[in-house]
Amino acid sequence: MSTALEIPGFKHICSGKVRDLYENQNQELLVVASDRISAFDWVLPTLIPDKGKILTKLSLWWFEQLSEIVDNHIISVSVPEIVKDRAMIVKKLKMLPIEAVVRGYLTGSGLIEYKENQSVGGNSLPAGLKEADKLPTAIFTPATKAEIGLHDENIDYDKCVSIIGSADTQTLKNKSIEIYTKASQIAEKRGIILADTKFEFGKQSGSEELILGDEVLTPDSSRFWPQDKWQPGIIQNSFDKQYVRDWLTSQASGWNKNSESAPPELPSEVVAKTRQRYVEAYEKITGNKF
Repeated sequence: MSTALEIPGFKHICSGKVRDLYENQNQELLVVASDRISAFDWVLPTLIPDKGKILTKLSLWWFEQLSEIVDNHIISVSVPEIVKDRAMIVKKLKMLPIEAVVRGYLTGSGLIEYKENQSVGGNSLPAGLKEADKLPTAIFTPATKAEIGLHDENIDYDKCVSIIGSADTQTLKNKSIEIYTKASQIAEKRGIILADTKFEFGKQSGSEELILGDEVLTPDSSRFWPQDKWQPGIIQNSFDKQYVRDWLTSQASGWNKNSESAPPELPSEVVAKTRQRYVEAYEKITGNKF
Protein backbone atom coordinates (compact mmCIF):
# COMPACT_ATOMS: atom_id res chain seq x y z
CA MET A 1 0.00 0.00 0.00
CA SER A 2 1.27 3.43 -0.90
CA THR A 3 2.61 5.84 1.72
CA ALA A 4 0.10 8.50 2.75
CA LEU A 5 0.55 11.99 1.37
CA GLU A 6 1.60 14.95 3.50
CA ILE A 7 -1.38 17.32 3.27
CA PRO A 8 -1.13 20.80 4.85
CA GLY A 9 -3.74 21.32 7.58
CA PHE A 10 -4.63 17.64 7.84
CA LYS A 11 -3.27 14.75 9.89
CA HIS A 12 -3.25 11.25 8.40
CA ILE A 13 -5.40 8.90 10.48
CA CYS A 14 -5.55 5.64 8.58
CA SER A 15 -5.61 4.01 5.15
CA GLY A 16 -8.09 1.46 3.86
CA LYS A 17 -8.07 -0.69 0.77
CA VAL A 18 -8.66 2.28 -1.51
CA ARG A 19 -9.06 5.42 0.60
CA ASP A 20 -6.79 7.43 2.88
CA LEU A 21 -8.35 9.29 5.79
CA TYR A 22 -7.16 12.60 7.28
CA GLU A 23 -8.51 14.96 9.95
CA ASN A 24 -8.24 18.73 10.44
CA GLN A 25 -8.38 20.77 13.64
CA ASN A 26 -12.16 21.16 13.26
CA GLN A 27 -12.53 17.37 13.44
CA GLU A 28 -13.63 17.29 9.83
CA LEU A 29 -12.39 14.38 7.77
CA LEU A 30 -10.68 14.49 4.40
CA VAL A 31 -11.39 11.32 2.42
CA VAL A 32 -8.90 10.77 -0.39
CA ALA A 33 -9.64 8.14 -3.04
CA SER A 34 -6.44 6.58 -4.33
CA ASP A 35 -5.88 4.70 -7.58
CA ARG A 36 -5.48 1.44 -5.64
CA ILE A 37 -7.76 -1.44 -6.54
CA SER A 38 -8.76 -4.42 -4.42
CA ALA A 39 -10.06 -7.84 -5.34
CA PHE A 40 -10.85 -10.92 -3.28
CA ASP A 41 -10.14 -8.78 -0.19
CA TRP A 42 -6.56 -8.08 -1.33
CA VAL A 43 -5.14 -4.70 -2.28
CA LEU A 44 -3.42 -5.27 -5.60
CA PRO A 45 0.13 -4.02 -6.24
CA THR A 46 -0.88 -2.23 -9.47
CA LEU A 47 -2.63 1.15 -9.66
CA ILE A 48 -5.48 1.99 -12.07
CA PRO A 49 -4.88 5.54 -13.42
CA ASP A 50 -7.65 8.07 -12.60
CA LYS A 51 -9.64 5.52 -10.59
CA GLY A 52 -9.67 7.72 -7.48
CA LYS A 53 -10.98 10.71 -9.43
CA ILE A 54 -13.71 8.63 -11.05
CA LEU A 55 -14.83 7.16 -7.72
CA THR A 56 -14.98 10.61 -6.12
CA LYS A 57 -16.80 12.29 -9.01
CA LEU A 58 -19.33 9.47 -9.28
CA SER A 59 -19.98 9.34 -5.54
CA LEU A 60 -20.56 13.10 -5.43
CA TRP A 61 -22.98 12.82 -8.35
CA TRP A 62 -24.95 10.06 -6.62
CA PHE A 63 -24.98 11.84 -3.25
CA GLU A 64 -26.67 14.75 -5.02
CA GLN A 65 -29.24 12.52 -6.75
CA LEU A 66 -30.14 10.88 -3.44
CA SER A 67 -30.10 13.98 -1.24
CA GLU A 68 -33.91 14.14 -1.00
CA ILE A 69 -34.20 10.68 0.55
CA VAL A 70 -31.07 10.35 2.69
CA ASP A 71 -28.63 12.68 4.43
CA ASN A 72 -24.97 12.17 3.56
CA HIS A 73 -21.61 13.04 5.05
CA ILE A 74 -20.47 15.66 2.51
CA ILE A 75 -19.34 19.04 3.87
CA SER A 76 -17.26 20.44 1.01
CA VAL A 77 -15.29 19.60 -2.12
CA SER A 78 -12.93 22.54 -1.61
CA VAL A 79 -9.90 20.40 -0.91
CA PRO A 80 -6.13 20.96 -0.98
CA GLU A 81 -4.69 21.17 -4.50
CA ILE A 82 -2.56 18.05 -3.98
CA VAL A 83 -5.73 15.91 -3.82
CA LYS A 84 -7.93 17.95 -6.16
CA ASP A 85 -10.78 15.98 -7.81
CA ARG A 86 -10.09 12.86 -5.74
CA ALA A 87 -11.08 13.99 -2.25
CA MET A 88 -13.96 15.40 -0.21
CA ILE A 89 -14.29 16.92 3.24
CA VAL A 90 -16.91 15.06 5.25
CA LYS A 91 -18.58 14.83 8.65
CA LYS A 92 -16.89 12.68 11.26
CA LEU A 93 -19.16 9.71 11.83
CA LYS A 94 -19.11 6.62 13.99
CA MET A 95 -19.57 4.05 11.25
CA LEU A 96 -21.77 1.01 11.73
CA PRO A 97 -19.78 -2.25 11.58
CA ILE A 98 -22.13 -3.46 8.85
CA GLU A 99 -22.12 -3.25 5.08
CA ALA A 100 -25.70 -2.71 3.92
CA VAL A 101 -25.87 -4.89 0.81
CA VAL A 102 -28.93 -4.77 -1.45
CA ARG A 103 -29.42 -7.24 -4.30
CA GLY A 104 -31.88 -6.91 -7.15
CA TYR A 105 -30.35 -9.70 -9.23
CA LEU A 106 -28.86 -13.09 -8.39
CA THR A 107 -25.10 -13.29 -8.86
CA GLY A 108 -21.79 -13.52 -7.00
CA SER A 109 -21.83 -14.80 -3.42
CA GLY A 110 -25.62 -14.49 -3.47
CA LEU A 111 -25.87 -17.13 -6.19
CA ILE A 112 -23.51 -19.44 -4.29
CA GLU A 113 -25.64 -19.15 -1.15
CA TYR A 114 -28.87 -19.61 -3.14
CA LYS A 115 -27.59 -22.88 -4.62
CA GLU A 116 -26.95 -24.16 -1.12
CA ASN A 117 -30.28 -23.37 0.54
CA GLN A 118 -32.53 -21.43 -1.88
CA SER A 119 -32.10 -18.24 0.15
CA VAL A 120 -29.72 -15.28 0.38
CA GLY A 121 -29.00 -13.55 3.67
CA GLY A 122 -32.01 -15.23 5.24
CA ASN A 123 -34.31 -14.15 2.38
CA SER A 124 -36.15 -17.17 0.91
CA LEU A 125 -36.30 -17.07 -2.90
CA PRO A 126 -38.27 -18.98 -5.57
CA ALA A 127 -36.86 -22.24 -6.90
CA GLY A 128 -35.22 -22.46 -10.31
CA LEU A 129 -33.40 -19.12 -10.37
CA LYS A 130 -30.15 -18.90 -12.31
CA GLU A 131 -27.18 -16.58 -12.76
CA ALA A 132 -28.21 -12.95 -13.35
CA ASP A 133 -31.95 -13.56 -12.89
CA LYS A 134 -33.90 -10.58 -11.61
CA LEU A 135 -35.25 -11.17 -8.11
CA PRO A 136 -38.99 -10.75 -7.39
CA THR A 137 -38.06 -7.80 -5.18
CA ALA A 138 -34.83 -6.21 -3.96
CA ILE A 139 -33.47 -7.90 -0.83
CA PHE A 140 -31.34 -6.70 2.08
CA THR A 141 -28.37 -9.01 2.71
CA PRO A 142 -26.02 -7.40 5.25
CA ALA A 143 -22.38 -8.30 5.75
CA THR A 144 -19.81 -7.68 8.46
CA LYS A 145 -16.74 -5.63 7.55
CA ALA A 146 -13.43 -7.47 7.47
CA GLU A 147 -9.90 -6.26 8.02
CA ILE A 148 -7.66 -6.00 4.96
CA GLY A 149 -6.68 -9.49 3.81
CA LEU A 150 -9.72 -11.12 5.44
CA HIS A 151 -13.11 -11.86 3.88
CA ASP A 152 -16.34 -10.01 4.61
CA GLU A 153 -18.94 -12.33 6.13
CA ASN A 154 -22.50 -12.45 4.78
CA ILE A 155 -24.99 -12.50 7.65
CA ASP A 156 -28.77 -12.60 8.03
CA TYR A 157 -31.16 -10.05 9.50
CA ASP A 158 -31.16 -11.59 12.99
CA LYS A 159 -27.37 -11.60 13.15
CA CYS A 160 -27.40 -7.94 12.11
CA VAL A 161 -29.83 -7.19 14.95
CA SER A 162 -27.48 -8.86 17.42
CA ILE A 163 -24.65 -6.56 16.27
CA ILE A 164 -26.31 -3.13 15.91
CA GLY A 165 -29.76 -3.57 17.47
CA SER A 166 -33.30 -3.95 16.15
CA ALA A 167 -34.10 -0.28 15.48
CA ASP A 168 -30.91 0.44 13.50
CA THR A 169 -31.22 -2.81 11.54
CA GLN A 170 -34.77 -2.02 10.47
CA THR A 171 -33.83 1.54 9.49
CA LEU A 172 -30.74 0.28 7.68
CA LYS A 173 -32.81 -2.21 5.70
CA ASN A 174 -35.58 0.23 4.79
CA LYS A 175 -33.26 3.08 3.86
CA SER A 176 -30.89 0.87 1.85
CA ILE A 177 -33.69 -0.64 -0.22
CA GLU A 178 -35.18 2.83 -0.80
CA ILE A 179 -31.81 4.12 -2.05
CA TYR A 180 -31.27 1.05 -4.23
CA THR A 181 -34.73 1.40 -5.76
CA LYS A 182 -34.24 5.05 -6.71
CA ALA A 183 -30.71 4.44 -7.99
CA SER A 184 -31.91 1.50 -10.08
CA GLN A 185 -34.55 3.68 -11.71
CA ILE A 186 -31.97 6.35 -12.52
CA ALA A 187 -29.53 3.77 -13.92
CA GLU A 188 -32.20 2.08 -16.04
CA LYS A 189 -32.96 5.38 -17.77
CA ARG A 190 -29.32 5.35 -18.85
CA GLY A 191 -29.41 1.78 -20.09
CA ILE A 192 -27.71 0.28 -17.05
CA ILE A 193 -28.83 -2.42 -14.64
CA LEU A 194 -27.82 -1.98 -11.00
CA ALA A 195 -27.50 -5.64 -10.06
CA ASP A 196 -26.42 -5.11 -6.47
CA THR A 197 -24.62 -2.60 -4.30
CA LYS A 198 -23.44 -1.92 -0.78
CA PHE A 199 -23.81 1.15 1.41
CA GLU A 200 -22.12 2.26 4.60
CA PHE A 201 -23.85 4.34 7.25
CA GLY A 202 -22.76 6.08 10.41
CA LYS A 203 -23.94 8.45 13.13
CA GLN A 204 -22.71 11.83 14.30
CA SER A 205 -21.90 12.17 17.98
CA GLY A 206 -25.08 12.72 19.98
CA SER A 207 -27.43 11.74 17.14
CA GLU A 208 -29.26 8.52 16.27
CA GLU A 209 -29.83 9.49 12.64
CA LEU A 210 -28.20 7.17 10.12
CA ILE A 211 -26.12 9.13 7.62
CA LEU A 212 -24.87 7.74 4.30
CA GLY A 213 -21.08 7.81 4.19
CA ASP A 214 -18.00 6.43 2.45
CA GLU A 215 -18.54 6.03 -1.31
CA VAL A 216 -21.87 5.32 -2.98
CA LEU A 217 -22.89 3.48 -6.15
CA THR A 218 -19.45 3.28 -7.74
CA PRO A 219 -17.97 0.39 -9.74
CA ASP A 220 -16.08 -0.54 -6.55
CA SER A 221 -19.22 -0.94 -4.47
CA SER A 222 -21.74 -2.02 -7.13
CA ARG A 223 -22.33 -4.30 -10.07
CA PHE A 224 -23.45 -2.38 -13.16
CA TRP A 225 -24.55 -4.32 -16.27
CA PRO A 226 -25.38 -3.04 -19.79
CA GLN A 227 -29.17 -3.40 -20.06
CA ASP A 228 -29.14 -4.21 -23.78
CA LYS A 229 -26.78 -7.14 -23.24
CA TRP A 230 -28.44 -8.63 -20.15
CA GLN A 231 -28.86 -12.36 -20.64
CA PRO A 232 -29.83 -14.47 -17.60
CA GLY A 233 -28.00 -17.76 -17.23
CA ILE A 234 -24.51 -16.44 -17.93
CA ILE A 235 -21.96 -14.14 -16.27
CA GLN A 236 -22.71 -10.58 -17.32
CA ASN A 237 -20.34 -8.03 -18.79
CA SER A 238 -19.84 -5.55 -15.94
CA PHE A 239 -18.88 -1.88 -15.64
CA ASP A 240 -16.68 -2.67 -12.66
CA LYS A 241 -13.55 -4.51 -11.61
CA GLN A 242 -14.84 -7.87 -12.84
CA TYR A 243 -12.20 -7.69 -15.59
CA VAL A 244 -9.55 -7.72 -12.86
CA ARG A 245 -11.25 -10.56 -10.98
CA ASP A 246 -11.49 -12.62 -14.19
CA TRP A 247 -7.79 -12.18 -14.95
CA LEU A 248 -6.77 -13.04 -11.39
CA THR A 249 -8.77 -16.28 -11.50
CA SER A 250 -7.45 -17.23 -14.96
CA GLN A 251 -4.47 -19.45 -15.56
CA ALA A 252 -2.64 -16.46 -17.02
CA SER A 253 -2.23 -14.88 -13.58
CA GLY A 254 -0.65 -17.95 -12.01
CA TRP A 255 -2.37 -16.99 -8.76
CA ASN A 256 -4.81 -18.88 -6.55
CA LYS A 257 -7.33 -16.67 -4.77
CA ASN A 258 -7.49 -19.17 -1.92
CA SER A 259 -3.77 -18.97 -1.27
CA GLU A 260 -2.16 -16.81 1.40
CA SER A 261 0.17 -15.14 -1.09
CA ALA A 262 -0.51 -11.65 -2.42
CA PRO A 263 -1.82 -11.25 -5.98
CA PRO A 264 0.63 -10.47 -8.80
CA GLU A 265 1.08 -7.22 -10.74
CA LEU A 266 -1.62 -6.61 -13.36
CA PRO A 267 -0.60 -6.59 -17.05
CA SER A 268 -0.82 -3.23 -18.81
CA GLU A 269 -3.70 -4.50 -20.97
CA VAL A 270 -5.76 -5.38 -17.87
CA VAL A 271 -4.99 -1.97 -16.35
CA ALA A 272 -6.03 -0.11 -19.53
CA LYS A 273 -9.25 -2.07 -19.99
CA THR A 274 -10.18 -1.72 -16.32
CA ARG A 275 -9.67 2.06 -16.46
CA GLN A 276 -11.80 2.13 -19.60
CA ARG A 277 -14.63 0.35 -17.77
CA TYR A 278 -14.52 2.83 -14.89
CA VAL A 279 -14.58 5.79 -17.28
CA GLU A 280 -17.42 4.25 -19.25
CA ALA A 281 -19.43 3.66 -16.08
CA TYR A 282 -19.01 7.29 -15.01
CA GLU A 283 -19.93 8.69 -18.42
CA LYS A 284 -22.94 6.44 -19.01
CA ILE A 285 -24.41 7.00 -15.55
CA THR A 286 -23.86 10.75 -15.25
CA GLY A 287 -24.06 11.77 -18.89
CA ASN A 288 -20.85 13.78 -18.35
CA LYS A 289 -17.50 13.38 -20.07
CA PHE A 290 -14.67 12.40 -17.74
